[in-house]
Amino acid sequence: MMIAIIGFGSVGRGVAEVLMEKRDVLKSYLGDYRVVAVTDSKGGVFDERGLNLKEVLEMKRRGRLPREITSIEVVRDVEFDVCIEVTPTNIEDGEPGLTHIEECLKRGIDVVTSNKGPLVVAFKDLMDLARKKGARLMFEATVGGAMPVVKLAKIDLAGNEIVSVKGILNGTCNYILSRMEKELLPYEIVLEEARELGIAEKDPTYDVEGIDAGAKLVIIANALMGMNAKFRDVERFGITEITPEAFKVALESGYTIRLIAEANRDYLRVSPRLIPVNHPLAIHGTLNALQIETDLAGEVFVIGRGAGSRETASAIISDLVCLSRYSR
Repeated sequence: MMIAIIGFGSVGRGVAEVLMEKRDVLKSYLGDYRVVAVTDSKGGVFDERGLNLKEVLEMKRRGRLPREITSIEVVRDVEFDVCIEVTPTNIEDGEPGLTHIEECLKRGIDVVTSNKGPLVVAFKDLMDLARKKGARLMFEATVGGAMPVVKLAKIDLAGNEIVSVKGILNGTCNYILSRMEKELLPYEIVLEEARELGIAEKDPTYDVEGIDAGAKLVIIANALMGMNAKFRDVERFGITEITPEAFKVALESGYTIRLIAEANRDYLRVSPRLIPVNHPLAIHGTLNALQIETDLAGEVFVIGRGAGSRETASAIISDLVCLSRYSR
């Protein structure tokens, strides 16, 4: 298996590290694999014999990759079997990831991605293109990090109709809300704490306004429930207006507050919701969780780490193994 890694930020580097560290284990699943190309936004490296990932990681640590080859040159011209597309998410137009994925699928090359943007913008078109060209598009890492969702529904719950999904899909928001619940502190103070811990970005809008959770919800609705949802279909409210007083009132009645993403045949919604303190979704810290309602198996609940370079790498490696295990 010849692999190209497009995008070499924290997730791309995490994938490279795991491919290096677990080579002996992964060879039993993937066979004799090698990474032939690695690119970032400024440049990239290529060697058809296989790159030394330790050296590539060191190059990146020193600053940037050499300008030997670009991402678009790799996806259009280089020979390889699987593209790992892990460039940053852009839910406005999906670029540059959308073009990277399209170019690979057009060539019949399988793609594994953690990039939500292309799937939010063009899920149906990409899946149709993959089928037409005999390629496969895998995207477990887009919705739950290390928490299995897509393959759980597609493989382990095969034959079930997914009636609805409801869960916590953003670890930053869950950390903030669970800390507010425990300490009854104002949102602004907990947000600053989350920034200091590296849990929240300097600009947390994408997380705290429910954009990230909404993007994941669109992908889940389309992939698991056969919908053709767009981001504009999500009714969305963030967490910035929640106060310690709101938590105090809720707790006195046996409830807490969490940012809940929910999809059924009638609506897609991301909003702060009251849930009982003993409910499975009343989780703490940066964990994610999803409750899946099916027609045959009933309710299925899954919980796990939803972010982090190695956690996301776990989902990407899982998709690689799935590609290798199940032939076209």
